[in-house]
Amino acid sequence: MKIPSEQNIGRNRPSRRELLSGLAVAGAGAFLSSGRLPAQTPPANPRAIDTHQHFASPAYIKALQAKDGHHVAGYTTWFSLNTWKNYSPAHTIEDMDRDGVAAAVMSCTTPGVWFGDPEETRRLAREMNEYGAKIASDYKGRMGLFALLPLPTIDDSLREIEYALDTLKADGVGLVSSYDNHWLGDPMFRPVFDELNRRKAVVYTHPIDAPCCQDIQAGVSPPTIEYNTDTARTIWSLIMGNDPARLPATRYADIRFLFSHGGGTMPSLVERFGIGAPDSIADNIAKQADPNSRLYHLRRFYYDTAQSTNPVQLQGLKTLVGVSQIVFGSDYPFGAGEGRHLKGLAKCGFNAEELRAIHRENVLRFLPKYKT
Repeated sequence: MKIPSEQNIGRNRPSRRELLSGLAVAGAGAFLSSGRLPAQTPPANPRAIDTHQHFASPAYIKALQAKDGHHVAGYTTWFSLNTWKNYSPAHTIEDMDRDGVAAAVMSCTTPGVWFGDPEETRRLAREMNEYGAKIASDYKGRMGLFALLPLPTIDDSLREIEYALDTLKADGVGLVSSYDNHWLGDPMFRPVFDELNRRKAVVYTHPIDAPCCQDIQAGVSPPTIEYNTDTARTIWSLIMGNDPARLPATRYADIRFLFSHGGGTMPSLVERFGIGAPDSIADNIAKQADPNSRLYHLRRFYYDTAQSTNPVQLQGLKTLVGVSQIVFGSDYPFGAGEGRHLKGLAKCGFNAEELRAIHRENVLRFLPKYKT
């Protein structure tokens, strides 16, 4: 499957006139008067496809329990073990049926499997992938898998790509946003991304609290600020540089990148991403992006709605990249759950057609197997 053309990517973005007039109306009307956008009544059964659902194998949970609360390889192993106490695939399916979710793609959440020991990482990645593939097989058509890679070890990751995609038939790979203060655009990962690009793979990315920025503010857990900021860092690493032909994202033009949490802090930092100056950025966003420019790549990436179903984040993302690049994600079993995410999404100012696109139609462009 090829990357959608710029015309298709931008089909749900407003024209320059609509953008500027819409911003004026929003500023003078909805946001200043009531602070609300019109709520769209959610469909009774949206048949949503959840691209941001987590799982954990018994062996992985046991490994986390042994590290709970300790600093390992520079990481504070922050995670909620309580969440996994009652986890089961069968219970997950029950919740999906209740909330109108037709299918979900599983991935590993923070802290991932890298704790400084390559052998442990290789073992945990393989064990998690086989466990996830078994769930996907048991619930065929309902559950899918973004496979783990044993990064930052390159050769092991190349072998796991082959096994996960060819043997286990995973839907793509699931990475964390950085490994030992190296973000995904770093040249050290080039052999892995070249192979994923050759395969036209889907690459889902979940944030992590990078070693650089842990425990920097007392009483503030990593998910509060750092997760979203590390997502912005890794997006920047893929579009950094002044030569469009040499951007990492250009090199990996056939990878379908999917970023969590509405792109993190990226939308609010877009002016600092070199998209335009204070007097030109609105004009640049309102027109078609130049091929392989930073804005072009931001508009071909996909972004999920997990923990981001608020109009500030999602209307900003709509203005920047278009509805066509937003997909449903819930962070299940963490956070508020799939049902409340769907209800919140319906209050973010999207019309019924746009909601259908976010619920499932956009996902089907890169995961067509879930059409049925």
